[in-house]
Amino acid sequence: MANIIGSPSRYIQQAGALAKLASFTAPLGKRLLILVSTNGRKRIGQSVISSTSGTDTTLVWVEFKGECSKKEVERVEALAKEAHCDVIVGIGGGKILDTAKATAYYMGLPVVIVPTAASTDAPCSALSVLYTDEGVFDKYLYLSANPDIVLMDSEVIANAPARLLISGMGDALATYFEARACNASHAKNCFGGNVSLTAMGIARLCYDTLLSDGLKAAIAMKSHACTPAVEHIIEANTFLSGVGFESGGIAAAHAIHNGFTAIEETHKMYHGEKVAFGTIAQLVLENAPTEELDEVVGFCLKVGLPVCLEDLGIKEVRPEQLMSVATIACSENDTLHNMPFPVTPKAVYAAILAADALGHYYKDTCKCGN
Repeated sequence: MANIIGSPSRYIQQAGALAKLASFTAPLGKRLLILVSTNGRKRIGQSVISSTSGTDTTLVWVEFKGECSKKEVERVEALAKEAHCDVIVGIGGGKILDTAKATAYYMGLPVVIVPTAASTDAPCSALSVLYTDEGVFDKYLYLSANPDIVLMDSEVIANAPARLLISGMGDALATYFEARACNASHAKNCFGGNVSLTAMGIARLCYDTLLSDGLKAAIAMKSHACTPAVEHIIEANTFLSGVGFESGGIAAAHAIHNGFTAIEETHKMYHGEKVAFGTIAQLVLENAPTEELDEVVGFCLKVGLPVCLEDLGIKEVRPEQLMSVATIACSENDTLHNMPFPVTPKAVYAAILAADALGHYYKDTCKCGN
């Protein structure tokens, strides 16, 4: 099996980059469909419009309806065809970006991804996560190519709520541990290839960057200060985690996240917040060393990521509910089976319970590995 690494054709990160959007998209096309939320357009619309000054670029604005579902993708595709758009641009959060990527994939058009927060590792990937219209995980849609451009305006991102950057750290936290598991099991990565040395190196750099700059960035974001630590975490959350998970593979942490999407109480939590708890549960499944748990759980506590079920909004632990999470996580086509040992719903159920107890233990004792 070949070693395969994937990445966007261009990754651009700079304060004020959004005001240059049209110059970056010019080689791709002239009629841009801009998929964005109503509030997002209010925040960034003028910068996007100013980027077209002196060019022949046309903007077609489309309001995102709130869920990355098959129905929404079909709606955006119909609007793009009607307006004769030749480039799809997604501006906003993970579900907008995934909808833009899926639309471009089905239409055979270039796609430009512009996150307004560094809240997930979705922007750089050749992957869209589809949900039902009710917000329950549906399937992974593997795309034929990574985005043509990923544009990160660090000034815009620094002005987003701190919780979003912290959630992105939760998503990025899983990257190294899932890649490590896939490497140990010789599981295929998201491109159907082996986990390469480069992929493992990127995944490890992602984790090391979180440990070195995560707390500093979380604190700076509360004042909306775009510091070097914030810039580093934007890159870790977006590029290092995006290329790292895709080229390194995903395993139990994201599968457990997918299980939690079926619990209504967790719908108010961000993707990365659920993935952070899924990472702790994966480490429990692996019987990870105490020192590693100290480091991971301690990091989560320091930056404000969930470490127990209560943190995910689950106030009352119901066994049948957690068993449904475990059963969904072990679905035949999900990534939990990339672990380097057989895993059953019963084992995942036990890992979730133990991770919850572990989180409470660290909270109660302030045992953060210091």
